[in-house]
Amino acid sequence: MSGWKPVVDRGAGPLFRGIVDALAADIAAGRLVPGDRLPPQRALAESLEIDFTTVTRAYAEAQRQGLVEAQVGRGTFVRRPHKRPPSGRIDLAMNMPPRPADPRLAARLWQGIAGLGETQGLDLLMRYQAPGGTAEDRAAGAAFLAARMPGTDPGRVLVTPGAQGALAVVTMHLATRGDVILADRLTYPGFRALAGRLGISLVGVPADEGGMMPDALEDWAARHGPRALYLNPTLNNPTTITLSPERRQAIVAVARRHDFAIIEDDAYGALPAKPPVSFAALAPERTYHVAGLAKCLSPALRIAYLAVPDEAIAERLAGSIRALATMVSPLTAALATRWIGDGTAAALLAAIRSETAALQAIAAAQLPPDLFQSDPAAFHAWLKLPPGWTRAAFLDRLDAPGLGLVASDAFALDAAPEAIRIGFGATPDRENFKAAILQLSALISRFPGEEMLVI
Repeated sequence: MSGWKPVVDRGAGPLFRGIVDALAADIAAGRLVPGDRLPPQRALAESLEIDFTTVTRAYAEAQRQGLVEAQVGRGTFVRRPHKRPPSGRIDLAMNMPPRPADPRLAARLWQGIAGLGETQGLDLLMRYQAPGGTAEDRAAGAAFLAARMPGTDPGRVLVTPGAQGALAVVTMHLATRGDVILADRLTYPGFRALAGRLGISLVGVPADEGGMMPDALEDWAARHGPRALYLNPTLNNPTTITLSPERRQAIVAVARRHDFAIIEDDAYGALPAKPPVSFAALAPERTYHVAGLAKCLSPALRIAYLAVPDEAIAERLAGSIRALATMVSPLTAALATRWIGDGTAAALLAAIRSETAALQAIAAAQLPPDLFQSDPAAFHAWLKLPPGWTRAAFLDRLDAPGLGLVASDAFALDAAPEAIRIGFGATPDRENFKAAILQLSALISRFPGEEMLVI
């Protein structure tokens, strides 16, 4: 389409960015398709009645963002997406948000990064800052948490170098070597590793189909005298269970009776369109709420917001952040603040939700409903193995088609069930994801337990 002429809003900012925005919008709308040839730069400049260097800069920025590719002697073309062939290894092990296939959104994300240089300059790259984040970054964190924690005071919010960093400072604040922290019997491996490194005993509480059972928690609390309870209460990793409001209230009541803290790892709490009330809202006096951005926006940000019971505790934990990591990266904190403030974070979250729902529909249509456990808002699933299978044998059979999965052993605090976790986000596109799910479904039906007997 060498006659392409973008519709540019000349009053919305730098003109070259307007051309890139129009290009991304036309690609997203299908008005431009991969392989289409763009007009020569001089011809487009004449058509728009603008300076040639503006078009040159726009084409260079579009190429940097992956929207177009220049071919020497031929011109500039809308870029064809590079897809990993279905025959290669397909990673269903890594749990990360699926990549939205929207060039316009991708352009907006990169514009946010470029905009930091325009508004904050070299100072952003050449400074230290307070370990818990600037006042602006902490206010952005409170705004991000508002749907789950209405009216949160930014003074109780710290910006931390990732959720694991937040969990580390909270755990060291609450417990020491030999102490007990209660958790789900199937729990996040990162917290298992952290507790083990600190010499803290992690004890699993029984659960049913609705998640951790309050009556069992009451018994375990009386028996073990825990310092805290660790929970991943929304779209639990790995089971995808979300605790009901009633069960949350009952768990809070147990925590108050036995006077232990609650560590709320809300990694997936932003994914539901209507997030459930947080433990931090139900019991702010004892809850340490960790809201990372890796699972709902971008793993590359390495940012998490930590809401604590009061400002005095926030001050103490800021000191712990200084001791462990000096500070959160000013660059990524500023980017998160910008995305939250200008609506980019909301747009990215909406795109992740949409892609997640599409992948969930693919998986639910192919995998046995009596074995497949998930939630439309989650980009992972829990697959119980058919009778007769062991997880070790099942994963061994999966090596042949090259599917990466995680066995229940990674999550279990005691006896591991015969089950595996499926991660959706690392596959490059829906086509590859469906190919992987079809292979998984075929293996389940092709190799029943009876065929695993060794003679």
